[in-house]
Amino acid sequence: MPRICAHFWVNLPGIISQEKDCVETFNNENDQVDALKRFFAENGKALAVGVILGIGALVGWRYWTSHQQDTARDASLAYEKATSALKSNTPEVLSGAEKFAADNKNTYGAFASLELAQHFVEQNDLPNAEKQLQQGLAAASDDNLKSVISMRLARVQLQMKQADAALKTLDSIKGEGWTAIVADLRGEILLSKGDKQGARAAWEAGVKSDASPALSEMMRMKMNNLSI
Repeated sequence: MPRICAHFWVNLPGIISQEKDCVETFNNENDQVDALKRFFAENGKALAVGVILGIGALVGWRYWTSHQQDTARDASLAYEKATSALKSNTPEVLSGAEKFAADNKNTYGAFASLELAQHFVEQNDLPNAEKQLQQGLAAASDDNLKSVISMRLARVQLQMKQADAALKTLDSIKGEGWTAIVADLRGEILLSKGDKQGARAAWEAGVKSDASPALSEMMRMKMNNLSI
């Protein structure tokens, strides 16, 4: 099964360390963001704390690593608190989650923005969903997470009838692993503009790429439904 890799950077005076781990890819960004969230929930603190502790012990930065451990733990707990009660849909919880997402320009903040965007989509509040996704995109540093957020953003922009903005957002997504999913959505956006030939070309390119059998079949069905 194809895989995507998440990269985490740890900085110490004079030392830069990169940690890398991988998660599966899926047929759409909804599955991918769930995988990234599971990965970060299971490994985020270990990467942010364990690696820091390991390097810190080698160079004697015990006081520094202790501070970083507390910071990582506090950020994790704050993220869980800010997002776990979103389903209650109370103004207090929503306000707290929005504040957390705005204050944390990091992976936790980006995931919080994703959670909030999903909440706003479910409430049919697309402008606020777009706002959160733009905010999350600015906070994210991992390329795969940025791609997930960009896919969500393009879908919201399509729903808001902002086809040109959605196409521009798609253009920012890089990486071979995204080719098929991007092609599928590009076809939908072009079709919304009445560009049937462009939609067909996008789906044909998607079928010829690394698309899964299920996604390839879906794009073929869309092409068959075109009246050109």
